[in-house]
Amino acid sequence: MRTLVTLTFCVFVMTTAVAIADEIKRDYDHTTNFSKYKTFMWITEPKPDNPLMKQRIIDAVNTQLELRGLRLVTENGDLGVAANAATREEHSLETFYDGFPGWGWYGPDGWYGPGWGWGYWGPATTQVYTYEVGTLVVDLVDSQTKQVVWWGSATDTVSSKPEKNTKKLRESVGKMFKYFPPIGTTREG
Repeated sequence: MRTLVTLTFCVFVMTTAVAIADEIKRDYDHTTNFSKYKTFMWITEPKPDNPLMKQRIIDAVNTQLELRGLRLVTENGDLGVAANAATREEHSLETFYDGFPGWGWYGPDGWYGPGWGWGYWGPATTQVYTYEVGTLVVDLVDSQTKQVVWWGSATDTVSSKPEKNTKKLRESVGKMFKYFPPIGTTREG
């Protein structure tokens, strides 16, 4: 019985963690006409903890911008791309009570009479789980005004499997650029 309760609780916690793990934010300058931008260039490349992720991040951002009709150039781009990556450790606490249902001395104001209920006899076990969370921030800068015109952020848990991280990266960057260019600023080509 205790094992079943513990497993059910673990599945619930893990499902909740997965549901809240992927967080995408974005904002833009509402006065900007994005249809004037035709090209982009990198002005600040990301420096992730894992150096192999650098090119994967660049490729994911390039793919999204190219899918939206922008062309990558090495200089004089209409937009400058600046990306920053960071990771941090997060902790979660999970407490399991080793109590069991049974006959005991219970009453409305305390433990004074016989009755049936949950008895919490036994120790409580608390476990600390440590996991890594990664955040990617991408700024698009107007090359003429040197002002940020679009900003996006993606935060997700980091896996110990590089293939899974690469897949999550592509999905997160795709979600980040899902509404780019912003509505009302359609690209004409």
